[in-house]
Amino acid sequence: MAETDESDPGPPPKRSKLPLILGLVAMLGLGGGGFFAVYKGLVFGHPEAPASHAEVAALPDIAFVPIDAMVVPLGSGRFLHFTAQIEVAKAYQADVTLLLPRVLDVLNGYLRAVAVADLEDPAALVRLRAQMLRRIQIVTGEGRARDLLVTEFVIN
Repeated sequence: MAETDESDPGPPPKRSKLPLILGLVAMLGLGGGGFFAVYKGLVFGHPEAPASHAEVAALPDIAFVPIDAMVVPLGSGRFLHFTAQIEVAKAYQADVTLLLPRVLDVLNGYLRAVAVADLEDPAALVRLRAQMLRRIQIVTGEGRARDLLVTEFVIN
């Protein structure tokens, strides 16, 4: 009974590491080539030079008129600290500056009339800003005040 068992093939043959090494070399070569192409500007353009010499549009002819800081009492020892700037055309800057006392009066009256719950709502600032801008436009005259930029709106 000395038959040889042919079903047992013995130890498996060792797999070659050549494909793994070739893959790593190809990966490093392609990665380095890609980096070189991007660095030299062959693919996406040179990062230090603009892709085209397009003209940059000039800034609009605007000016900003600062509104004095306001502290509005909200009751129960709380205060609203409010600061803003009015965006105007440069031609109307002197006119709007002259009318700042009226603007402060209108904003002070409006902010005192707003409920504290409305002021605390995170989404309320957009609505309040639109309401204040409309009041400023009425005081300064149509077409003078373009926008209201709120720079401080803090409730203490």
